[in-house]
Amino acid sequence: MRIDKFLWSIRFYKTRSIATDEIKKNRVAIGESAVKSSKEVKEGDVIKIRKNQIDYKIKVIQIPKSRIGAKLVSLHIKDVTDKEQYELLKLRKMSQSYYRDRGEGRPTKKDRREIDGYVENDVDSDFTDWDDFFGENDSEKEDEKES
Repeated sequence: MRIDKFLWSIRFYKTRSIATDEIKKNRVAIGESAVKSSKEVKEGDVIKIRKNQIDYKIKVIQIPKSRIGAKLVSLHIKDVTDKEQYELLKLRKMSQSYYRDRGEGRPTKKDRREIDGYVENDVDSDFTDWDDFFGENDSEKEDEKES
């Protein structure tokens, strides 16, 4: 089976064209050498894939006939990625500063929800009479009407 089709069929990439693009960018290798999309995958091959800023290593156990369900992936490949790579990914997700610094640029959905929560808690929602809100009272209104 071609490597682009294999990576798509084991659900490593969402589409086959994405897998092909990643292969063209030399982010996929069998052994130590970069490969082309047409490279045939055999049982026992160790595939190195660079994705999400970490290097995954998977060993081919069995070649699937077509795209398989997520629960069946473990029957076809074995993950032999170094534990340090997963720890590195975990640290990056926890820090969130690798994406953008807090307060820089447009607010994210999470930032906007935090702002909305702060504003809702800050202003009492019982203000329906705007005249009371701005400090006018009934005696001032009557004075204005009489004049």
